[in-house]
Amino acid sequence: MKVLTEEVLGPIAPVVVVKDDDEAVAAANDTQFGLGASILSRDTERAERIALKLEAGIVAINDMVRSDPRLPFGGIKKSGFGRELSHYGIREFVNIKSVVVR
Repeated sequence: MKVLTEEVLGPIAPVVVVKDDDEAVAAANDTQFGLGASILSRDTERAERIALKLEAGIVAINDMVRSDPRLPFGGIKKSGFGRELSHYGIREFVNIKSVVVR
C-alpha cells in the first residue's frame, strides 16, 4: 500500500497484521520516514518498551501524535533532523561560536 511507503501527514490508520511486538516494531521501522508513531494499549509498560524501539521523532502512547510547545518536535530519517519547540528547539535557531585562546 502506498500509505506504508510514503510520509502521510494526516489521521491515517493502516492495519497490518503481525504475530508479535518484535514483528510490529520491524514493520513500523521499515520506512524511510520517522516523524511520529502512536501506540494504543491497555498495558502502558509494554507500550513504553515498544516506544523505545520505534524509529520516530515522537511516540504517543494512547494518544495521537501532535506538537506541543513544551516538548521538542521533529523527525528522523527522511522526516528531517533537529527539533523545534521547547528549550531544545530554540537552540536549533541560534549560532554557537567557539573561541579558543592559547
